[in-house]
Amino acid sequence: MVFERLRNLAVALCLLCASATATAAAAHDDAVLGAYDAYRAGDPLRFARHAGDLEGHVLAPWLDYWRLAMRLEDAAPADVREFLGKHQGTYVAELLRGDWLKTTGKRAEWPEFDREAGAYPRDDLEIRCYGWLSRLAREDDAALEEARAMWLHPEELPEGCARVADALVARERVSLTDIWARVRVLFENGQITAAKTALAYLPKKEAPDERLLAEAARQPGRFVERLPKRLERRATREVAVLAGLRHARNDPKAAARALQEVLGDRLPPADAQYLWVRVAHSAAREHLPEALQWYERAGDAALDEHQIAWKTRAALRAGDWRAVRETIDRMPAAARQSGTWTYWYGRALAALGEAQASRVWFLRIAGQPDFYGLLAAEELGYVITPPEEAYEPAEDEVEAARATPALGRALELIRLGIRTEGVREWLFAIRRLDDARLLAAAELARREGVYDRAISTAERTEGLHNFALRYPAPFREVFGEYAKSQGLDEAWVMGLARQESRFISEARSSAGAAGLMQVMPRTARFVAAKIGLRNYRPGAVTDVQTNVTLGTGYMRLVLDQLGHPVLASAAYNAGPSRARRWRDADRPLEGAIYAETIPFGETRDYVKKVTANAVFYAAVLDDRVTPIKQLLGTIPPRNGAEPAAGDELP
Repeated sequence: MVFERLRNLAVALCLLCASATATAAAAHDDAVLGAYDAYRAGDPLRFARHAGDLEGHVLAPWLDYWRLAMRLEDAAPADVREFLGKHQGTYVAELLRGDWLKTTGKRAEWPEFDREAGAYPRDDLEIRCYGWLSRLAREDDAALEEARAMWLHPEELPEGCARVADALVARERVSLTDIWARVRVLFENGQITAAKTALAYLPKKEAPDERLLAEAARQPGRFVERLPKRLERRATREVAVLAGLRHARNDPKAAARALQEVLGDRLPPADAQYLWVRVAHSAAREHLPEALQWYERAGDAALDEHQIAWKTRAALRAGDWRAVRETIDRMPAAARQSGTWTYWYGRALAALGEAQASRVWFLRIAGQPDFYGLLAAEELGYVITPPEEAYEPAEDEVEAARATPALGRALELIRLGIRTEGVREWLFAIRRLDDARLLAAAELARREGVYDRAISTAERTEGLHNFALRYPAPFREVFGEYAKSQGLDEAWVMGLARQESRFISEARSSAGAAGLMQVMPRTARFVAAKIGLRNYRPGAVTDVQTNVTLGTGYMRLVLDQLGHPVLASAAYNAGPSRARRWRDADRPLEGAIYAETIPFGETRDYVKKVTANAVFYAAVLDDRVTPIKQLLGTIPPRNGAEPAAGDELP
């Protein structure tokens, strides 16, 4: 009896201790989150109240950073140096050094700026600009020549760069042509306010008419139809070019008609060719059959990387393999050597009868575990499968990763919901790890349920690989159940979820998509009603089972309506109407060509990755070999049946 009472007392004490520990941990969590909120609000008094009980906390370096960052404008250089010394080699030290460089650069405190600039490893445009200003203060005019590289930056310049631009203009290092070139770049990228800033650099007598400029920006089609009677004055002529730019972006067919008629006749040949490039680029993105012809109208006008890529895509859509080859030949070396254009160059060579040369190009990327690596391997006659032997981190390696302070801080930040900072801390921590330590860190992240870090870390390895970490299968029972109930390929469902959320169940996008399958609120309501999901509440959308129910339900709906998994993948990301519109009007398209010519960069990348993911999940989950060309298949033309009015999916 006595022993039983003692045992019961010991159990009660253990439970009491556990409860006290949990209560203390919760209090610490609340204190960190309170300190973080106070930092973001710029409230040092509230920060001090929350941070007071966090001495020795795993996030102490972050608390130190938040504390100093709030008063950085008033901080003494000695305070900054003390922080940098205390936290040398950490992400927060790098972060604070960047903040301090911008602070001292803004105040033109060049000795202090120069003291820290050499130790800052990142390429930050504003800090680069402050570096040029520092050199100018030392009468190093060579900085101005280097600074010209930022002149055509396609957005509003940050403060330091605006000061460099002022210096370039004041010292006559930019011409009227340079100023108009910047205005054109900004107009082309929709940066109208920034373009007005650049126009202020023009001498008053060279400035355009404000009314004409406003019309060119807001009603470019109307401007082009009613061109001013006289275009001899450069400012007026340049405004006509700006209107042509906007018109080409909005309606390439109408812009082409204008160039073939009055606009092309009244502009200098170089300006007309410049506009033909923009018209052709927009036409290629809209899959207009005239795109290649309009590129030819541009003559020898220079093409930037995006414009030449879209000329290549237009040639792919047209089946003009000679143009594909010639256009890739004109690309910058770095682009030409990318997996994308290496593959299509090999295809062009094969189509032109140069089989041996094409094999050389395919061999460059075959075996790489990505979309074009898979395709290149199949061109050579084999199908990529994950390595039979995976590197399994030993327990001591995983524990060494767990003991790494930076990884511990990253996981703690992510656990608390301070995800952006946590991800950046993680990336900093793994930036120089070898393959074995990368896989140990990936395994640690997997055990902690931070699947996005597990995936991205395992993907970095070069010699040692573990595809179970690259392609994890959390919640497989749920995914498998609903894939089966909807008649969907489980590997496709898992591949799509991996791309959508990296299996972070609480993930939310800036657009409002939520959960493992990143379901949009409107789509969730639509699917819930369509499949008869009872008692659906918007707040339940991140619940794993509810989210997978809705996500697979939507996959089934788009697959039924579009009839092809590649179209359904595109529709999941960009909407069914766009996925249908991106087909060819009259003829079937090879699935890989359809994917490569999707106009939205995000969706283009998405479809490729979902398809490659499905190949690897089939192997990892079911030991099933699936040729990627089989998944891509052939995309039927647009002239097929379309949904009836009212049946359009969101």
